[in-house]
Amino acid sequence: MLFFLKLQRILKISLITMYSSRENSKYKTIGEVAKILNLIDKKRGSLSTHTIRFWEKQFKQIKPKIFSGNRRYYDENSINVLKKIKYLLKDKGMTLIGVKKVLNSENSDVDEIYNTTIRHNNVIRTKINYIKNIINELKHQDGKKNSRKS
Repeated sequence: MLFFLKLQRILKISLITMYSSRENSKYKTIGEVAKILNLIDKKRGSLSTHTIRFWEKQFKQIKPKIFSGNRRYYDENSINVLKKIKYLLKDKGMTLIGVKKVLNSENSDVDEIYNTTIRHNNVIRTKINYIKNIINELKHQDGKKNSRKS
């Protein structure tokens, strides 16, 4: 009987490992989620998985599946909630209480704000690249004028 329990546990761990190791698997580990969110400790250069665990305690919307060995696996819904939390805390500068209010409100327009900001950032990047090209052209033209004078 003990043999079968050990065999069952080994099979379960193997299946979880195999299932979670696929590139597009349904569940992501906490390390994979930290990479997706780009949560990197600037001092050590390592992933900030502790931030996700902290947010998990603060926000009831984050519901990871916890399998054997207390390993956390996050589904797409939890990852999207984490993205919103990161956006509101880090990009918008909101407080934990403010983010909780936004996420708990029925008529939350976080998705629209998030998408609008992404579109706005892309427009800004395009304009910056346009201005950089103009500056480079001006420098290039100025270099030609100086070489003619010599």
